[in-house]
Amino acid sequence: MTLFEEKNLPLHNEAPYPLQNHLGFKLTEWRKDFCRVELPLKPFLLNRYGIPHGGINATLLDTAMGYCACYSEDPNTPIFAMTLSLTVNYLGQSTGNTLITEANRTGGGRKTFFAQGSVTDDTGQIIATATGVFRFRLGAN
Repeated sequence: MTLFEEKNLPLHNEAPYPLQNHLGFKLTEWRKDFCRVELPLKPFLLNRYGIPHGGINATLLDTAMGYCACYSEDPNTPIFAMTLSLTVNYLGQSTGNTLITEANRTGGGRKTFFAQGSVTDDTGQIIATATGVFRFRLGAN
């Protein structure tokens, strides 16, 4: 059981940031070296073909991979990261109602880390995969 669960705190101690509020995604699981983000699909997220815009998949992957190495047991000591490199592979089209992104830290050191992630939908269809390189940051600025 994590500190957040023991104290009945929300999944993280941060208010959603403006882009997160606008798009509507939520962190649904977050622990050491892992993050899961879910996004219910809405019409404004779709491209002219009626499928989620590729930038939405990239945003979800970037978010989950960035968060996966930034978990802190102490909600008063957040860990931040910035993206150095992001490679996205688009593999399929969503037919579901929710995009589900999962990411894992795959390596790294004191200043940088590597992560991989995938986007599926609630039907199990694989939509996209990605790898990335991230740098830890001190503070939010």
